Amino acid sequence: MSKKDETLRGVLDSDEKNAHWGTIGVALIVGLITLFVFIFVWRKGRVSRRGICLVGLCESGKTLIFSQLIYKKAVESFTSMKENVGVLDIANKGALKLIDVPGHERVRQRFFDSYKNTARGIVFVLDSFSLNKDIRDVAEYLYTILSDPVVSSNRPQVLILCNKQDHPLAKGPQVIQSVLEKEMNVLRNTQTNQLEAVAEGGNRKSFYLGQEGKNFEFADIRSLRVEFAASSAHTEDLESLKKWLQSVA
Repeated sequence: MSKKDETLRGVLDSDEKNAHWGTIGVALIVGLITLFVFIFVWRKGRVSRRGICLVGLCESGKTLIFSQLIYKKAVESFTSMKENVGVLDIANKGALKLIDVPGHERVRQRFFDSYKNTARGIVFVLDSFSLNKDIRDVAEYLYTILSDPVVSSNRPQVLILCNKQDHPLAKGPQVIQSVLEKEMNVLRNTQTNQLEAVAEGGNRKSFYLGQEGKNFEFADIRSLRVEFAASSAHTEDLESLKKWLQSVA
């Protein structure tokens, strides 16, 4: 090989190396930009999720709780077909958007779907006195919320608020948790069997709430932190709820 050819070869090798490093540099820049955009969108999503959804069956006491938190007084409530929305200021934490989702079965899912994307927390309110009578409906509604793909992805804090504790025959949070877990276990088995049957036809993938191979427990829902607390809206005893809101804000 002549000296001229060697020089030309060196120039070509140098150009190839420069092009190679240039490609790596561009890839790194694109990767960093993508990372920054992802972090920005993620943080923006976290900041924008300032909603607290009050959900539960009709007559569980949601609207009374809403009025006491927002208006600092009891307001006469009735079964509503639309939501109530108010702003709740939390000391040293900023404002939360409180949404009282209607409990009527015809509209509750539609309204919950409208607000679940911005939910920082979900408060499931139940009647501690009438739970035995409503256990099936309560469990089904709660199961629907906890297994919702958006809820599972966004991971809002969840509080199951055992309301109407002022009633002498009301069940406490620990008893209610145990009763709900048993009912949710039965419901989960039914739901799983139905979804697996559909999945075999190739139309839908089954979702399992909790840990497979053992009875249902709220502690086994890895994507969500579920807590229980007591309240009595009629006697204005909402201290447990207020502490929870302070921690979530």
